[in-house]
Amino acid sequence: MYKGEDQVLGLLLKNKLTVTQIAKESGLNEDSVRRIVESLKEGGYVHIEHSESATGVPTKELDEYTNSRCFPEHSVFKKAQKGLLVSDLSPVEKSIGIRIAKMKGFISIEGGKLVPTKGEDEIKQDQERLLESVSLLKAGRPVVPELSEELFDRKLLQKRTIKTSLITYTGKKFDYSTQEFELNTPSKNASIGKNHPITKMTQKIQGIMSELGFEEMEGNIIESSFWNFDALFQPQDHPARELADTFYIEGEEALPTDRSLIERVKKAHEAGWKYKWDPKEASKRVLRTHTTCLSARALASIKDKKPRKYFAIGRVFRNEATDYKHLAEFHQVEGIIAWENAKFTDLLGVLKEFYKKLGFEKIRFRPSFFPYTEPSMEIEVFFEKRKQWLELGGAGIFRPEVSLPLAGIYPVLAWGLSLERPLMLSLELEDIRDFYRNDLQFLSSRLDI
Repeated sequence: MYKGEDQVLGLLLKNKLTVTQIAKESGLNEDSVRRIVESLKEGGYVHIEHSESATGVPTKELDEYTNSRCFPEHSVFKKAQKGLLVSDLSPVEKSIGIRIAKMKGFISIEGGKLVPTKGEDEIKQDQERLLESVSLLKAGRPVVPELSEELFDRKLLQKRTIKTSLITYTGKKFDYSTQEFELNTPSKNASIGKNHPITKMTQKIQGIMSELGFEEMEGNIIESSFWNFDALFQPQDHPARELADTFYIEGEEALPTDRSLIERVKKAHEAGWKYKWDPKEASKRVLRTHTTCLSARALASIKDKKPRKYFAIGRVFRNEATDYKHLAEFHQVEGIIAWENAKFTDLLGVLKEFYKKLGFEKIRFRPSFFPYTEPSMEIEVFFEKRKQWLELGGAGIFRPEVSLPLAGIYPVLAWGLSLERPLMLSLELEDIRDFYRNDLQFLSSRLDI
């Protein structure tokens, strides 16, 4: 039984919801909601419907056409109206426009001269239908299948599969502490619920990263050593992979189905570390030690070299003793920028802007070392109340041995930041364990973040 089960069921009384919707409505983080939903499913309280749908994402090329409100076949037709020659066309009109215009029957070519074969009204109608289809796609609304198929065939749309899990309340009464009660009956003297400070900080950071144009990454807390270590060019005999630092779980995780990816990672290890790479070691199952494994997965999913910006906020696990500033389970704020024109100064600028939005005006960077970034640095902020600089995370540029095998891209800017530390500064806490003591007085008095 998980805390929050009754709260989740209360939301499901009214509507079918996804995990993301439940998290947003309840203030719980998505990992907690997933655990609660699985528990409720086992008890027969909810049913989960899994579905997949496909949508098209406009490419940069299509955006250029829609911004100019003119596709190359239409501009070729206009030049045909003027009696121009094929040699008068632009490179795009020659390579794309002529082929599409002839296929649609807009023009013919006679002795090197462009000849219009349809009326101007028909061309305008075709142009408006294409532009309207793109507007509908961006608004998430259905498009005429023929036009959608045309845009896919011309590779102006990238196919994206959306997986959805819809959770439905089955109607079964919820047994809480061996006593059944109707969820429709409200409690008369219930305290007003409030979000936990970590939840509020998570939501604040999500808002900041969204403002900066980043896309959020998600993934499981149980991960293979391949994604957690090998994909990040961490050698298989590295001390951090020992039981002293990592929580290993019985069983194995499957390696990626992309055999060429495995070969590229293997080649990087054997060339760089001079040892024989072992797939069994890479298959070991672990509780993720960082959210950088999400960055590795995101990079491996990139099929072109267009700029990408990703972030993640998630729980990570380290097999270490707990004290006033260390926990075996904590949160990490992850981020990457995959862009071949990126510079180290871009990394500094993004991190400065991020911490300014969190309320820290004085930020500085110090050279450091991290296994999978080079150059690397630590980020420090000045805490006015203590009049001292405090380190809040690390950053750098992924080594070529990381980003090139995964995505064929270099450089990739990357960082891993603490969530609890800046929150401790904001709330003037001395002990990180205070977040998890479930002290009602603490929770009700320290929520202004």
